[in-house]
Amino acid sequence: MGPRVFGAVDIGASGGRVMAGVVDGPQTTLHTLHRFPNGPVQRDGHLRWDLTRLWAEVLTGLRLLARQFPETESVGVDTWAVDYALLDRDRRLLAEPVSYRDGRSAAAVDLVHRRVPREQLYAVNGLQFLPFTTVYQLEAEMAASLWDKAAHVALLPDWLALQLTGELRTESTNASTTGLIDAHTGDWAKDLLDRLDLPADRLPPLIAPGEVVGTLTTTAVEQTGLRPGTLVTAVGSHDTASAVVAVPATTGRFAYVSSGTWSLAGLELQAPVITQDSRAANFTNEGGVDGRTRFLRNVGGLWLLQESMRDWSEQGLTPDLDTLLADAERLPSGGPLIDVDDESFIAPGDMPRRIAAAATGGTRAPGALQDPAHTVRCILDSLATAYARTTRRATELSGAAVDVIHVVGGGSRNRLLCQVTANLTGVPVVAGPVEATALGNVLVQARALGAAPTTLEEIRADLAATQPLRVHRPS
Repeated sequence: MGPRVFGAVDIGASGGRVMAGVVDGPQTTLHTLHRFPNGPVQRDGHLRWDLTRLWAEVLTGLRLLARQFPETESVGVDTWAVDYALLDRDRRLLAEPVSYRDGRSAAAVDLVHRRVPREQLYAVNGLQFLPFTTVYQLEAEMAASLWDKAAHVALLPDWLALQLTGELRTESTNASTTGLIDAHTGDWAKDLLDRLDLPADRLPPLIAPGEVVGTLTTTAVEQTGLRPGTLVTAVGSHDTASAVVAVPATTGRFAYVSSGTWSLAGLELQAPVITQDSRAANFTNEGGVDGRTRFLRNVGGLWLLQESMRDWSEQGLTPDLDTLLADAERLPSGGPLIDVDDESFIAPGDMPRRIAAAATGGTRAPGALQDPAHTVRCILDSLATAYARTTRRATELSGAAVDVIHVVGGGSRNRLLCQVTANLTGVPVVAGPVEATALGNVLVQARALGAAPTTLEEIRADLAATQPLRVHRPS
């Protein structure tokens, strides 16, 4: 059989893309058909996602997919985690979804913990404490005006799949980020839902990666131009779950960093690690493809750099990123650092000033951070320090050993970030693939339809042999 084609809708918190994945034996080639920006917008007193616009962008990309690859067999959808749409009984969108960056859930954290103390919550869901996790957002939602009108809570990739198929399910890897899944069973945590007064019937049934959500509706066929009978296949719809599928590991002794707007650093394990020590270290146990556990921490990401670039541009500085990275690389190590996990960096706006105010230590004067190149060096050194600290702690908590760290996603293109990570960890860093999320999305679909190997290890071996990778050795 010749090459086979699968479509990937891959939307992150700062941008999205629709891609075609052509699978031909061990080789998978991605074709970018449509890229579009994303970001929260201020509306009705909240930071919201313009989901209506994102859907229009997805349709634009799928029309290009149909035009250029009419033989496409299936489409998979992944997005960022934790955010959701409220739907009425007719599954219509009640309002554009509130963004996790909005901050509305901060006041709800204590309300949740009064009913379910932190240690009890962690014993069930095994999740890192993050103030914007879905469980806290829903607590805030219950006090807002739309809750009584809501019949369904749809995570964002599931809402997009609903538009394509008319079927509403909750994909399991993304569900695991909500705080409402029992990490031991992989099912909705019914007792937890009862304690939080969350109606279980508002949460759609779970579906695993590789299962078919449905086929395109007649309307979706007309909107996209894809052929009738085209499948929508569940993938690791949390973008990190798809990215981890495409980690090109050739050994089980690896750590990974999915480096993008956020960085997610950790290990792939066969079972969760839910202990007092892992809770104290604020590690999370999220669901992976094939029932694996993504034992990791969310750490700060390239959001710090993205927001700094945006701020400089608004000031009229318009620095060139490649030039800034080259200038930063020429600076010596040992400069000031920031805690990239600090909640003060979650919200947008005025990022360089906030970084300068928070930076400590180092041999260079704090005033140097008024210079963009010094700020960039501070960001990248701080991220690499967080990667090293987090992967080291993951091995201590799990008992696993690591011989190599794989950096995938946009951060894999950043040579300075990868090299400093290798220097700090003392192990090689393999950089790439950049489009790991889309590759993982495509390959889960391809495997479900018999076009890719059956195990993650075989998939990863193919990627290691065929994808362009760069190795950074400690120096």
